Formats: sequence, structure tokens, C-alpha cells
Amino acid sequence: MSGVSSWVDPENRVVAAVTALAAELADPLRLTALQLLAAEGPHTSSQLADAIGVTASRLGNHLARLREKNLVTVERTGRHSVYRAAPGLGGVLAALADYARGADAVGPPHRAPSPADVAHTCYDHAAGRLGVSAFATLVERGALRPPDGLGDELALGPDPGAFTELGVDPAALVPGRRKLATACLDRTHRLPHLGGVLGKAVLDALLDRGLVRRVEGSRVLTVAAPDELVRLLPAFDPADRG
Repeated sequence: MSGVSSWVDPENRVVAAVTALAAELADPLRLTALQLLAAEGPHTSSQLADAIGVTASRLGNHLARLREKNLVTVERTGRHSVYRAAPGLGGVLAALADYARGADAVGPPHRAPSPADVAHTCYDHAAGRLGVSAFATLVERGALRPPDGLGDELALGPDPGAFTELGVDPAALVPGRRKLATACLDRTHRLPHLGGVLGKAVLDALLDRGLVRRVEGSRVLTVAAPDELVRLLPAFDPADRG
């Protein structure tokens, strides 16, 4: 029995760390704050509060708790406190979001995804399942490096092949005052999609090739060539065609 009980010993370092993390992620506000910081990089407390849609005072209590648990770090910059997610947390949160999507797919019957769930625009780039799938494919194929939570701009990966197949040449883009590539946390799917100049270029390429179409007067994108999209973006599940 002593051997078995040691597996559930709350003093065990690994058990204690995992259960402590689970306790913090169990609160939707703290979970969202961590997801934003891990995907989009540093935020001030007011930026986080605006993004989540809560008051700064309400968020402040949660940030203090996350700081106490070493899940965020904070740095004073002038009059502002800038928060960052703890190193390595982004991969954990992404894995949990992936698990949730998979569990949803094999769980009890639920409503069919709306066209907006499948694909819509977020400013000038693609969001929804299409945007999340595009981001995942670009990272998996080495065209983009995943978010590190240290900054809000993404680094290009060693292999631009996935961009080339989409009809985008990152080297030919001139960002100007905008960032070349950023991660934008998808509100519905809680995983990043691609923003910045590259995000716009990817959406423009999909529109130019007739793979998706805009719905007039709406942010919804209609998937016009699902088979070709699945070929280009294997992470885009055919069941998500709407």
C-alpha cells in the first residue's frame, strides 16, 4: 500500500505542481489571461482587462494570484506593469485547447458549426477554424516559430515552403509600420491565428485563388474549395467545412 499511496502523495513535487496549475486554470478569467499572454506576448494589466472585457480591479486580484503561483512575471515600465506568461506555459495551454477540440469532436452530438465558426475575418486576417488551422500548419511545417510569450511578434521558421504553397513570399513583404507576423488568440477556439502583414497576405492569397470568398456585409468567409484547403492545410479537418 505504501507504494500505491506514494503515487497520490500531495507532497510529491510533480503532483503538487500539476494540481496547483490545474487549480489556477479552473478559473475562466485566469485561464483567458494566461492564454492571451502565452499567445500574444506581454500585456499591461489595462490591456489585458480591455481584451478580456473586465474591470482592471477585478483582473488585478487574479493577476496577483497568478504572480504568487509563478505563472506570470511582471516588470515595471514607467507607470505600467507589464505581465508575461511563465516560460513553457504556452505549450501546455495549446495542448489543452487541442484536447478540448478533440473531445468536442468525439463527444455527444452538438450543433453544427456556424459559417463564422469555420471561417471569418479578424481585422484583415483569417480567423475561426480556418485561421487556427493555417497557423498550426505553418508552425508544424517550420514556416513560423510558435509564440514564446516574450514578445508580440512571431519569428519566421527555417522552411518557408508552406507559405510558398499558399502563394505568399514573406521576403517580398514590406511591413512598414506594422509587424510582419503576430499571433492573435482566436476567441472561439482559444488557439492562435496569424495576424500582421503575413496574416493579411495569407488571407489575400486564399481569396485571390478562390479558395474562400467574402460574404458581403459580414465578416464571414465561405469555404469555396474545401478539398484544396485540406491539401494545403492538413490541420483543417474536413468536418469543419460547415
